[in-house]
Amino acid sequence: MPRLLIAASGTGGHIYPALSLAESISNSWEIVWLGVPNRLEIELVPKKYQLITLQVGGLQGSIFRKLVEFFKLLFASIQVAILLRQKKINVIFTTGGYISAPSILGAKLTGTPILLHESNAIPGKVTRLLGRFCDHLALGIPTTADYLAGCKTSFTGTPVRSEFFLDQPLPSWVPKGEGVLIVVMGGSQGAKKLNGMVRSLLPWLLEKGCRIVHLTGKNDCFYRNLGNIKAHTNFVFRNFSDEMPALLSNADLAISRAGAGAICELIITKTPSVLIPFPQSADQHQELNAAYMAQLGGAVIVHQHNPEEHILRNTISNLLDSNSLAEMKFNMNKNNFLKPEEKIIEIIKSIS
Repeated sequence: MPRLLIAASGTGGHIYPALSLAESISNSWEIVWLGVPNRLEIELVPKKYQLITLQVGGLQGSIFRKLVEFFKLLFASIQVAILLRQKKINVIFTTGGYISAPSILGAKLTGTPILLHESNAIPGKVTRLLGRFCDHLALGIPTTADYLAGCKTSFTGTPVRSEFFLDQPLPSWVPKGEGVLIVVMGGSQGAKKLNGMVRSLLPWLLEKGCRIVHLTGKNDCFYRNLGNIKAHTNFVFRNFSDEMPALLSNADLAISRAGAGAICELIITKTPSVLIPFPQSADQHQELNAAYMAQLGGAVIVHQHNPEEHILRNTISNLLDSNSLAEMKFNMNKNNFLKPEEKIIEIIKSIS
């Protein structure tokens, strides 16, 4: 059985697409996973995959710090090269981030084919610097190719869990009824500014009969002192839910940041959305992710603002009082996004 090294580390945006690919390919390929100590992959990568960690970071901070990290990168690249020989790896699949750099350099040292997946509209730093050394780049958004001259690219989409392609019943804990179901995604860490914008609208939204599910993220507990709102039958808040396929496929509207993971889930479930890009995202990539969704006709962009400015309220009001949500849903259904995993597996086979 051929062996695939998956190098994916750090954030859910890097790890979840790799997990989805692993799920699709593990019957025909043996998988070894390469990550970084004390990062999210330690919790998320299933025990059935061998997880190997290397200490590596980004070239950030002072000149001395950058120099130290540069030598760490070189050492890590040699370690990857040794690992590739020891494990007799046939192909590498990586999703960007810190672990991608030594993986790409180690691949070049050993002549191992490597496929890099870039999920954002603006490619990350590693993709921009080292993408030309990869055998192929798979793109989550087609317009990303404009920033990658000299690289061999294909638009595949971004892999998501297989559950996102199945009909999912509404979770039992979600408010039932006829009102518009709005799912608010504050991100896994807790997007406090976005959460605050939504919190200020809750009385108004509930008065309009909307059903609200607010996933706040683990670092934002602002509903602790909201009194009667917490007990409202049309309102539920949680830090996190592992039932995102069911939530989004049944939602009438999502309010979310514009990270690559959220964008892909909205595309697959064809959910109309109000996107609030994180203003400090690297290279403003969330702005371009949101712009791509708006271009598809499935999203409206609202920039982060103070709650008293009422911009988000006016936007939602316009959507609810018109036929816009139905039109946005229709626009999303016009785009046939086939399973990205199948396209990526074909590329892996072609370069192996």
